[in-house]
Amino acid sequence: MTDLLEELATLVRERYVLEPDAAKIAADLEDLDLAGLGPEVTAEVLTRRLQRTNHDRHLRVRHKPEGAATGFDSAAYEAHYAAEALVNAGGMREVRLLGDGVGYLRIAPYLSPVHLAEPYVRAAFTLLASATSLVIDLRDGRGGTPETVALICGYLLGGEAVHLQTLEQRDGPPRQFWTSPAATRIDAPIRVLTSATTFSGCEELAYNLQALGRAEVVGEVTGGGAHPVEAVALTDVLELHLPIARSVNAVTGTNWEQVGVVPDRQCPAEEALAGAVSALDQKSA
Repeated sequence: MTDLLEELATLVRERYVLEPDAAKIAADLEDLDLAGLGPEVTAEVLTRRLQRTNHDRHLRVRHKPEGAATGFDSAAYEAHYAAEALVNAGGMREVRLLGDGVGYLRIAPYLSPVHLAEPYVRAAFTLLASATSLVIDLRDGRGGTPETVALICGYLLGGEAVHLQTLEQRDGPPRQFWTSPAATRIDAPIRVLTSATTFSGCEELAYNLQALGRAEVVGEVTGGGAHPVEAVALTDVLELHLPIARSVNAVTGTNWEQVGVVPDRQCPAEEALAGAVSALDQKSA
């Protein structure tokens, strides 16, 4: 193998979260020929091969022409996240009242890290404080951090701290995530909208609220990614995203990896909002 493939195989073998699969994924790289491929195509080929064993969509190589980085806490990523938070309001892309007391919160495309998302989350729930029911639209939500998910849940799960999940790492102690109840909370009925492309941290938000019986999920089965990752620069423009932990929900004892979040009411994503509002109207009638 080339030096690149050897480094990649070693990282997967030693650090990938699912140890029984790690050796198989690493071994599957041995016969790969990357000769003559540019960096963009190399990233695509490596990602297909890495995902071939167990279809973990978080395990991938990305082409980063602006420069690959190691660690999501690096200066490069901090600058990226800060700029993204300004553009996307920390992920709180749309907040409004739909009429008849129905509040609407659209989260997209990503929930920013909690220190950047917090002022936007606080503002969103201040605007929604008068809602007598709430729709959380995750159909365009592609991810987010567990800390930010816990922050949002603190506005929705009552006045006592609630254990949401534990992240189990292959190396290192488990990390528990609990809510910190917000001063102003919404106790109204909740509907969560999902699509087939809802993924990662946004899936966690839907899964948490569903598992706790706090919300009904409406829409499509989600993408199925429950493994937090770390970033590792393989070259100056190729960056590995390597799953290093798995989510264990405090209620179900499992997670949504591969299976997705299964809605309580399944329907095409484009019909989910109308269906959710109709159900809330019937509930309040």
